[in-house]
Amino acid sequence: MKPPILVFAVVIAVCASAFSPPSRAAKAPSKAPAKAGAKTPDGKLAAGYVGRADVQGFIDELVQDHGFDRKALARVFASARYQPKIIAAMQRPLLQPPKWHEYAPPFLSQARIDGGVAFWNGHAAELARAEGTFGVPAEIVVAILGVETFYGRNTGSHRALDALATLAFDFPRRAAFFRGELKQYLLLARDLGASPAELKGSFAGALGVPQFMPGSYRNFAVDFDSDGRVDLWANSADIIGSVANYLARHDWQRGQPVLLPATVAPDGHDVVLRRLDGGLSERRSLAAWAVDGVTATLPDDLAQDPVGLLLLEEQSATGEDASYWIACNNFYVITRYNRSRLYAAAVWELAKAIRSARAARTP
Repeated sequence: MKPPILVFAVVIAVCASAFSPPSRAAKAPSKAPAKAGAKTPDGKLAAGYVGRADVQGFIDELVQDHGFDRKALARVFASARYQPKIIAAMQRPLLQPPKWHEYAPPFLSQARIDGGVAFWNGHAAELARAEGTFGVPAEIVVAILGVETFYGRNTGSHRALDALATLAFDFPRRAAFFRGELKQYLLLARDLGASPAELKGSFAGALGVPQFMPGSYRNFAVDFDSDGRVDLWANSADIIGSVANYLARHDWQRGQPVLLPATVAPDGHDVVLRRLDGGLSERRSLAAWAVDGVTATLPDDLAQDPVGLLLLEEQSATGEDASYWIACNNFYVITRYNRSRLYAAAVWELAKAIRSARAARTP
């Protein structure tokens, strides 16, 4: 996934593509172990990660808990290489997150809409089967793939082994999370019968067209064509079914909306703005929102669940404005794929645009 502002992409790739909540930050060691590829005290170049004590401890866990062959793992970590550019990207100072009117345009471009229509037309039967099985509309699945990797065009060029080893052993702030993902990655490679040194993904270790982190790959990816293998790089059935399954497993509600247009009474703006944290509120009852002056046209079959309020920064002829939306349960489900209100809103807007464009072109 590639938001228009590079610095914000760091946040998106780690969280978005991370699909699992990060573990509590690990404390930095008082004396950091030598990085892979650094020179040892005798002046020789260290071979990968295998010579480090912390990596040896990690190997011990995998051998003891998961039955890995120690020599095979030693070869794997000897081939892993520290990637300083990944650390630099992770440590880049965070700037102010973009506003909706800055973030959205690349995801709502005509090329991305056309690509979504083409993807849907090319995989209509698989998308229909996934919708029937999991209850997730075809346009939502297509839009997620469009936002994540432009329908598979940009799945990442980093060796997943290098990316995850670098972050697991040389990025203390999130070492616990990435060590867990590295372990899941090695288990995944074994499940797939693949060499850990060959699979490629994002700089944060996200894999395949849907950009699943290894733990999500193992927990939520499905063999949707029953060929005995779950392939999120080249098998369209598995890719589509896995995205739909992920959303369904995170409580997608069949037939329910994502966002509904809302209005805020002029005398309620101050109260409402105080309830928004970064543009998205906690969920409350519709009655409670009505007391604050928030109204919306609601479908008759709307689930009686608490709902949130979403603010999107818009541009108008007179300057910057805002639109307000009732955020239903399914909106929050999309944020489980990537914890960003902007990401979820982009998926929803792209999904609507793809569906509309496809309907207009269908005889």
